[in-house]
Amino acid sequence: MDLFSHSWSALRTAVADLPDEDFAQQSGCSGWLVRDLVCHLIIDAQDVLITLVTPADTEPTRDAVTYWDLADTPPTGDDPLDALIVRLAAAYQEPRLLKYHFDDVGSAAGRAAELADPNLRISTRDEVLTAGDYLSAYVLESTLHHLDLIAYLPGVAEPPAEGLARSRDLLEKIAGAAFPASFSDRDALLVGTGRRDPTDTEKAELGELATKLPLILE
Repeated sequence: MDLFSHSWSALRTAVADLPDEDFAQQSGCSGWLVRDLVCHLIIDAQDVLITLVTPADTEPTRDAVTYWDLADTPPTGDDPLDALIVRLAAAYQEPRLLKYHFDDVGSAAGRAAELADPNLRISTRDEVLTAGDYLSAYVLESTLHHLDLIAYLPGVAEPPAEGLARSRDLLEKIAGAAFPASFSDRDALLVGTGRRDPTDTEKAELGELATKLPLILE
C-alpha cells in the first residue's frame, strides 16, 4: 500500500513539474504525445477511485500477478479508446488544465489508497481481488507510465527505485522467469514490455526468455 502511494506520488510530481512545451513531446506510448499520456493517467486515477469503492463479497479471482492479461500485439494508438484519449487530451487545449485535472483526481486516488483496507475485497473488470493486491498491481502500471512519460524527456525524475524493483519482480512472475542480473530494473521493464528492443548482447543474455517477449500487458 505504501509503495503504491510512493510511486503514485512520484508520478504526480513528475507531471506537475513538466514545462508546457513538454506536453507536445512524444511519449513512450505508441501514437501518444505526453499530453495524451497525462489524459490517460486521469482515467487511471478515476479507475482507482471507482475500484476502491466497488466492494465484492466473493472470494478473490485474481491477485497482483494474475490481474494482468497478455495481448498478442502491442498497441498502435488506433484502438477506439486510445483514439478517444487523443481527442480528449486535445480538448484541454492548455497543459495547465491537464495538470490541474490530474492533480485533482490523482490526489483523490492517492488519498483513497491510503485509507483503503488492504484486505478489502473489491471488483474490477468482472474480477475480484483484495485492495492490497490491486494497488500492488498498480505499482507496475504507474511505474511503466512514469517511464513512458520521461521516455523523450531527459532530466525528468525517474520512478522511485523501490517501485522499479517491485515492478520488475511482478513482471518476472508474469513471465515465469527472471531477467538476467545484468539488466537494470528499468531495462528489464522496457525490454520486457516491448518499450524498447533488446540489443544483440541482451538477447543472448535473455536466452529462452527472449522467446516470451515482449509481454504486452492489459
